[in-house]
Amino acid sequence: MKPQRRRRLGVALGAVAGLALVTWLRADGQAQLHAPGPMNARHDDLDCESCHVEADGTLRQQLQTAAKGTLGFATADVDLGYRAVTSERCVACHDRPDDRHPIGRFLEPRFTEARATLGPERCGSCHREHSGTRITVGDSTFCRHCHATVALANDPVDVSHRQLAEQQRWDTCLGCHDYHGNHALHPPQRLSLAIGLDRLRAYFEGGESPYPAPVRRATVLP
Repeated sequence: MKPQRRRRLGVALGAVAGLALVTWLRADGQAQLHAPGPMNARHDDLDCESCHVEADGTLRQQLQTAAKGTLGFATADVDLGYRAVTSERCVACHDRPDDRHPIGRFLEPRFTEARATLGPERCGSCHREHSGTRITVGDSTFCRHCHATVALANDPVDVSHRQLAEQQRWDTCLGCHDYHGNHALHPPQRLSLAIGLDRLRAYFEGGESPYPAPVRRATVLP
């Protein structure tokens, strides 16, 4: 058999096998077999279709394109089964007009370095799904990338923001400030009254919120 025919046969067989596998995995009751991990905190009651939209084309077309890419016959990226989840998909449910750190804000030129380091313009940079937690960003000192020179004219805290920044005490930030502003939090005037790091870490891992009520709920869209 000629090499070209062997390649074509390999592509065809791979497409058929892949189609059969994907069809089986997408059958009812099989989601747990192909999910990369447990849902994040408060996402337990969501099904796959809540976040994942079917990709363009049929499964056969998707697999053929993927197989051709593997063999070097195509260069275009292709989504198999479902499209990659975008930040726009996240915001469709988590729409907060008063968000203190909306992802669109980080598209400004002055945040070029922060984008390169943290990717704050993408929800998944801090909230990677299927990790079983609430926050997945590994660096608890990410505030420093935008607030390294923070200073307030009439600082209300007994340990000034300037002093905290100079001492690199970035792990204290979220003890007084709710990043997205979801909670009715009034920052204390004494640092000793801030929320402790252990309570914050438990919250990041999916535990109960240490921030006070009421909670400004997300707007869940249909």
